[in-house]
Amino acid sequence: MPRTIAPVFSLLLATAILLVGNGMLGTLIPIRAGIDGFATATVGIIGSVYFAGFLLGCIATPYVVRRAGHIRSFATFCGLASAAPLIHALSADPFVWSMMRVLTGFCFAGLYMVIESWLNEQSTNETRGRLFSGYLIVNLSALTVGQLLLNAANPAGFVLFAVVSILTSLALVPVAMTTSVQPMPIQSTRIDIWALYSLSPVGLVGSFVVGLANAPFWTLAPLYASDSGLDTAGVSIFMAAAIIGGAVAQWPIGRISDRMDRRRVILALSLGAAAGEIALALAGMSGSMPAVLAAGFLFGVFGLTLYSVVVAHMNDHGQSESFVAISGGMLIVFSVGSIIGPTAASIGVSSFGMASIFVVTAAVHIVFAGFTLYRIAFTPALSEEQRADFVAVPVAQVQPLPTELDPRAADEPAQEYPSGEAQEESHEKVD
Repeated sequence: MPRTIAPVFSLLLATAILLVGNGMLGTLIPIRAGIDGFATATVGIIGSVYFAGFLLGCIATPYVVRRAGHIRSFATFCGLASAAPLIHALSADPFVWSMMRVLTGFCFAGLYMVIESWLNEQSTNETRGRLFSGYLIVNLSALTVGQLLLNAANPAGFVLFAVVSILTSLALVPVAMTTSVQPMPIQSTRIDIWALYSLSPVGLVGSFVVGLANAPFWTLAPLYASDSGLDTAGVSIFMAAAIIGGAVAQWPIGRISDRMDRRRVILALSLGAAAGEIALALAGMSGSMPAVLAAGFLFGVFGLTLYSVVVAHMNDHGQSESFVAISGGMLIVFSVGSIIGPTAASIGVSSFGMASIFVVTAAVHIVFAGFTLYRIAFTPALSEEQRADFVAVPVAQVQPLPTELDPRAADEPAQEYPSGEAQEESHEKVD
């Protein structure tokens, strides 16, 4: 592992610094919004526009990098992203905050795409799997540190926003000083959403559902935890508990899904996520910190592992197509769900209380479970030989699926979908 990591250490260090800062900012924003008296619906909108910016960044970054190169693009994104937290601290205007979240989402999509394409360039088929594992370890560790770093100062002040700005600026240093050769420009990929749905309805709908249900958690859960009586330290531990729950459960759940029809695992995870959300609603009303933390961990185990299994299920049906094209399409659908989710979940809070956030997302998971059950009943499962190996993906909201770095992306054919006839001939690629 050390020999694999050494050539890309500077890039992983930059990733860690960015994730500490942006993971911290993602929780700090709703906490500070609550302190400043923003309505919950306003906080939901602010969360939604982050994902709108993120989606725009995923679309625009290949063109930016093609024009300016990786290092200059990275420096530009870092400069803009480091300014946004300071503007949050200087202004209490919801519109200004919304614009800064759009900017932050746009920039961080670009930053992660630059780093991931660079990491992919430095890996080989033999080292890609180990490098991907190291990338996930960095992801988990940095996100957990980011949550705990919220305790460094009063969220009502300027210091935490300044720390996020400093971290974002510091992330530029390892990239600017790296001796690694810049990779080839990031390539745009033709994406056909209807073709993805034809490949796997459960896979594509599942991607949308994960965005629709998980984005409200990242956006509004800090407000929920605060409303449940937790102080800043409690909120940070609550968010860290959910992240750790999602991380520790990924591999065992993934291995189980390798041995059976993944749709059954998706069904179980959807119902488990709904149970976790109902537990969150009840725990919040109880005001018990242990209950809130346990419910957060439970949600993480089911809700934050669902996307990995959905991605694996989609790729079971697309082994002959471009993995990058498939995951890119799923990212777009996920982002659309993430744009809708926080605003939709926050609408009922003023009338029904903070617990309604999780009642709404539980209903989403239950409906998806019903859809998955319908597909299981009326369409055949793939054989064990037709299923690809499970690969864990990041559990958090702050970065895209690393499509190029994923070991399944190696040695792909041309990025095209098969014709309708070819799909029919290819072992019934509908779940």
